[in-house]
Amino acid sequence: MKVKSEVRHAAIAVKLLVLDVDGVLTDGSIIIGNTGELYKRFNVKDGLGIKLLQEVGIQVAICTGRISQIVNVRAEELGIDLVLQGEKDKKEGLAKICIDLGLKAKEVAYMGDDLSDLALFSEVGIAAVPKDASSEVKEKANWVSKHKGGQGAVREFAEFILKEKGLFREAVRKRFSNTEI
Repeated sequence: MKVKSEVRHAAIAVKLLVLDVDGVLTDGSIIIGNTGELYKRFNVKDGLGIKLLQEVGIQVAICTGRISQIVNVRAEELGIDLVLQGEKDKKEGLAKICIDLGLKAKEVAYMGDDLSDLALFSEVGIAAVPKDASSEVKEKANWVSKHKGGQGAVREFAEFILKEKGLFREAVRKRFSNTEI
């Protein structure tokens, strides 16, 4: 994928990655059991991408329109403290996150996949989408993954940010006890 120079430059300024859940951290499926329990599938590769960002001080937050205890469990596993659920107006959610962290919206990268995410695209430094995002959303994105949601799109985006910032090797070394790549 050819990435425009302004997107590469914007990646250098990123201090926070905000993620949608359904269709980004998951494949968008919701499995409902016989007694009404909900299940979502998360990809460990995406989880590692998040951990690599955190290793070098890039924070990660979740901002989703749905409410699910499963999201809280996954966020806790990954050490994500900023979790906003039930955010019908994601622009408001982003503003809350930026205020809490003292960041400008242009220091934020966001990955979403559907119409509810569009309001954030003009606010953030980089608007990213998985390969299978809705066509209207994909057209407005600055960065498109080669992977579908829940299948490594977050990991690919995390690595892009780290490499543009010159922090990828350091993140790997920190995460895996001085492993060199």
